[in-house]
Amino acid sequence: MSLAKPDALDISIKQKTAIGLGVVGLLILILALFNLQFPNVSVWLGLSLTLIVLGTIIFSHDAYLTKEKGIKNHGVWFKSISSRGVLGWITGVALTAFYIVLYFYEGLLGAGTDGAENTGLIALFDPLSQWLSGRPASQWFVYGTLYTVAILVFGYKFLLKYRHNRYEQIRTVSVMFFQLAFAFLIPEFMYVMNSDLPYYDLKNIWPLNYYNFEQYRIDAFINAGSIGMAMLVFGILSVFVITPILTYKYGKRWYCSWVCGCGGLAETAGDPFRHLSDKSQFAWKVERWVIHSVLVFVVLMTTAVIYTYLGYDPEKYWLTREVFLILIVGFLTLIFALTMLFKRHELGKDATYGAIGYFVIILILIGMHLFSSETKLFLFEAETLRVTYGFLIGAVFSGVIGTGFYPIFGNRVWCRFGCPMAAILGFQQRLFSKFRITTNGGQCISCGNCSTYCEMGIDVRAYAQKGENIVRSSCVGCGICSAVCPRGVLKLENDRMKGRINPTEILLGNDVDLMDLVNQK
Repeated sequence: MSLAKPDALDISIKQKTAIGLGVVGLLILILALFNLQFPNVSVWLGLSLTLIVLGTIIFSHDAYLTKEKGIKNHGVWFKSISSRGVLGWITGVALTAFYIVLYFYEGLLGAGTDGAENTGLIALFDPLSQWLSGRPASQWFVYGTLYTVAILVFGYKFLLKYRHNRYEQIRTVSVMFFQLAFAFLIPEFMYVMNSDLPYYDLKNIWPLNYYNFEQYRIDAFINAGSIGMAMLVFGILSVFVITPILTYKYGKRWYCSWVCGCGGLAETAGDPFRHLSDKSQFAWKVERWVIHSVLVFVVLMTTAVIYTYLGYDPEKYWLTREVFLILIVGFLTLIFALTMLFKRHELGKDATYGAIGYFVIILILIGMHLFSSETKLFLFEAETLRVTYGFLIGAVFSGVIGTGFYPIFGNRVWCRFGCPMAAILGFQQRLFSKFRITTNGGQCISCGNCSTYCEMGIDVRAYAQKGENIVRSSCVGCGICSAVCPRGVLKLENDRMKGRINPTEILLGNDVDLMDLVNQK
């Protein structure tokens, strides 16, 4: 046990003091939640957030700056909160409960209805919302503020922990910047400049912003003039132009590890739970079926949402339902044909599953056109399907399950099993991206650090031992496997497309012409 268990797992006096400060800050928020009336709301809100931030900073300094640079295991499997112990389950239940209240019972947070003033926790954030955009706070503003604070303060903690690795430093600063600027401040300032514009997190790309092509938003963009049309065009270009180009050059890491807010929270606040991801082959099979099923569902529902309102106003929507479905079928057919033509051998048996999924989507789209009316899709009201769609993907999966289950299933539950954006980027990364993680099998000592800390459940060690490149669709390019490797076996690279799947030949007898291989390199 002297080899396995760290000598000092107990937290220091300074760390206990820091935890106390953070708890006091959280206590102020809890008291506001129970509708305690504070005499000066601005002061108490500032005090609460300051104590939380200050406590996290003091704790992080004492935890990491008192030790040498470099990653350690930090006794994660001996701590209750990070080993699915009692504290871990309590934290998971508390996070899940918060998300349930946030999405479905905003009245418990104090949201005012029918013009009434906010009360409770939401009222505590009114001064900050009034200062930024001149309007009262909502439950989403409270959530956005806490979400941003979490990424910033835990991002600072992450920077101290991985201060030996330049790549981790840069990408963490990146997610902190995009969350603060693009997800929090800019949307508030845009409201001040034009209150008719709908809320738009510029870094959210379809299918994450599944609501972006709903009728009310399309109408708002069109009615807002040139600014609204520019935002609408940007949303379309980000799907069909920007995303494929950046993924080709950098892999899905450009978004999942550098920009995305969900990934940002997972990498910062969720970092203590990254080792909890299931590495079994069963989990991998479940992951592939679930995430691609979600993607199929999102594609169909987005098509259905647009289909339901096309033709309602021919002066505003020149695109007819028939033409729209033909364009969708044509685009999907083009993607399917190119994939089968050029990448079938790399997909292997997955090509069969892809073909089945393609034909299922096409049949459903044809049925949508044949068996739908002006207000119904098949036998369901269009609005009912839209609400169900947003409820299942936007609330239950990404919020309640995705974040609430951090301490139980790891920090990338949503990214791994449910995010349709991750599925699209993973498809692109697997087939035509230059990004890969190269390995030097001769240097691997099989310590297992890389597999332990892979948040996407990839058994990295199995690749490293064989000297194979890692090009898995699920890899988000966080680089932690490389950061925790004591031998420098793993390296994140952008290289040629040739040989990216299996670039390291195993030299057995006369199977490989060694001189020809050297000349190719």
